[in-house]
Amino acid sequence: MSSRKLSLLLKLVIITLLTGASSLGISLLLTTSGFEHLLGIIKPKSESSKASQNKLISASAQNIRPATDQMNQVPKAFQGTIIYQAKLKANEKVIALTFDDGPGPKNTVQILEILKKNDVKATFFMIGQMVKYFPQVAKQVAADGHVIGNHTWHHWYFQMDGATAASEIDRTADIIYKTTGEKTTLFRPPGGFLNNGLVQYAKNEKYAVMMWSEESGDAERRSPQVPMLVKNVLKYAKPGAIVLMHDGGGNRSKSVKALPEMIAGLKAQGYRFVTIPQLLEIQAQEEHLAKVASPTVTKDEHPNHQLNHQ
Repeated sequence: MSSRKLSLLLKLVIITLLTGASSLGISLLLTTSGFEHLLGIIKPKSESSKASQNKLISASAQNIRPATDQMNQVPKAFQGTIIYQAKLKANEKVIALTFDDGPGPKNTVQILEILKKNDVKATFFMIGQMVKYFPQVAKQVAADGHVIGNHTWHHWYFQMDGATAASEIDRTADIIYKTTGEKTTLFRPPGGFLNNGLVQYAKNEKYAVMMWSEESGDAERRSPQVPMLVKNVLKYAKPGAIVLMHDGGGNRSKSVKALPEMIAGLKAQGYRFVTIPQLLEIQAQEEHLAKVASPTVTKDEHPNHQLNHQ
């Protein structure tokens, strides 16, 4: 065999060997286990391990969620009713601050900062459209531990048919839940109007319809100056009071300026601050304790029964 033919034969052998080695390497890389081994990926030992991991995550989520649900839970006695204030003992100095017409990118954020600084929790009645426009602010309200209530989608006052009233409330409830994770059972009618169709629908849906017992006056056409806003709240404060203020619906810079003074003044009077669900829970507990302390007696058990028959 000539040297030329031998050289050609050797080249063919080398090419064949190299091609085989490359195919083997590619085959190793393309197999799932080989590829993952080279990348340092460690999979769970089995599908059951993966399932148990998913269950752990799910259990953690379930452990967190009830806290939010419980925070917004309204005692059954108040569902489907209209409430202006909680009926509490004179020495039960608790009060609920509420803010309407938000959330907004300026005033709501400023109010949240003040509340956090003073370790105060409040209740925010939100307009659906505002939640749509400023979802991050709504999320922050919830993240800070405040309670959110339903204040309709458009903040309309006029008379509505059943379908319109349902849409106003249901759309708002839906966006509040999708944005913040809060399922609210609180409703406040815009302007406090009770007979335009909204309240009837809310009561049928077992919302607690929350009115107020005092207000700062910050939404009046000619809004008072800061000292008067503060005075309006401090003067009429009483156990179980629900205070109406606003974080939206206009320029609420006066409300922002007045809030620290209001909080300081109420604390000086011995008040502590609660959310609406907490306020109603306190009333429910007081009423329960009163029933336990003074059980209902029948006619025959009445202590004056003998006297009545002498």
